[in-house]
Amino acid sequence: MTNSIEIDGLVKHYGTRRVVNQVTLRVPAGCVYGFLGRNGAGKSTLIKMLLGMVQPDAGTARLLGDDIHALGPETRARIAYLAEGHPLYRALSVAETARFTRQFYAIWHQRFFDEIVDHFAISPRAKIGQLSNGQRAQVSLALALAPDPELLILDDPTLGLDTVVRRDFLESLIHLIQRKGRTILFSSHILGDVERVADRIGIMADGVLRVDCPTDHFKESLRRVVLAFVGDVPRFPACPGLVSQRQLGGKLELVFIDYGDTQRELVAALDPVTVEELALNLEDAFIAYTRGESRPLPNLEWEPIVC
Repeated sequence: MTNSIEIDGLVKHYGTRRVVNQVTLRVPAGCVYGFLGRNGAGKSTLIKMLLGMVQPDAGTARLLGDDIHALGPETRARIAYLAEGHPLYRALSVAETARFTRQFYAIWHQRFFDEIVDHFAISPRAKIGQLSNGQRAQVSLALALAPDPELLILDDPTLGLDTVVRRDFLESLIHLIQRKGRTILFSSHILGDVERVADRIGIMADGVLRVDCPTDHFKESLRRVVLAFVGDVPRFPACPGLVSQRQLGGKLELVFIDYGDTQRELVAALDPVTVEELALNLEDAFIAYTRGESRPLPNLEWEPIVC
């Protein structure tokens, strides 16, 4: 299987802070790859390095087989990028924006652009500045797909869109781009979107790529185990696979990777009243994996409000 994206040991510093730390990654051709991480994890910096907007301090990367330091016009024409916020010239109309953009591409499918805009019920005469956030995102999608790219890189493209528009945007994107087996690298803070469309996921934390696997494998690997106690709640001992633990009243909530016999024996040794094992959706699994230890909430006694 060929790879549309190949990254080897990419590093980037801002001052003394290493924001991308030795990232190595392969994204197979035809894959929808969900790229996740909390704010400041290094996702956007890595994407900008791939596109030549930020220069890496070390490491190499290839897009569609070409080194990112030597991407020629022909290779760049095979790559589309949707930036967060969908920056477009607000004074231009939709049709004028298309005429301006097509000058940068050797291949441009105007009929395809028109069909996408018509699908979203957007008038070609409408000014970009008069469109809603969702409509600008839809125009950006049409502009990105008109050159018929092989690789589409999206940096939080649905941020700020309402639920209906966001779902329509994603469903249209996947239908249009994957009908020809194209590749998508999709960064988002909305985990439900990623869970619905991504074949594989990567999770960045503190500049390090800590997870790279099929989406279902990640969800199946994590388990939340809730122990209930009478009296004091004990602390769970350190063991392989323990991601986090936190106390919630008389309960101890544990999150494990690859929960098995070893962990179950430690659970039984604490003699809880009840043990509940819960599967996690992608959002819960991501939060559990990246949040780490939580400090217990203070035991406050609230004064009654008297009116």
